[in-house]
Amino acid sequence: MMKLSIVIPVYNVELFIRGTLDSIYKQGVDESLFEVIVVNDGTLDNSMAIVETFADVHSNLVIINQENQGLSAARNTGMRVA
Repeated sequence: MMKLSIVIPVYNVELFIRGTLDSIYKQGVDESLFEVIVVNDGTLDNSMAIVETFADVHSNLVIINQENQGLSAARNTGMRVA
């Protein structure tokens, strides 16, 4: 059973997403104890290219893609997956 799910809605956050993911993965918590769910809410910048570099290294990172529906809808999508 997953202990913790971290849902990150992504829409034009290229300047911040690397720092967000770095912070999560530098906590020293065993990656089998948590999952990171990134919801691509139709971002128009290079945010997802950055996320994909993390997904290549961290098997507990899940990417969900959807058309832009807004922050609340992106959070709700992540919660359903969690």
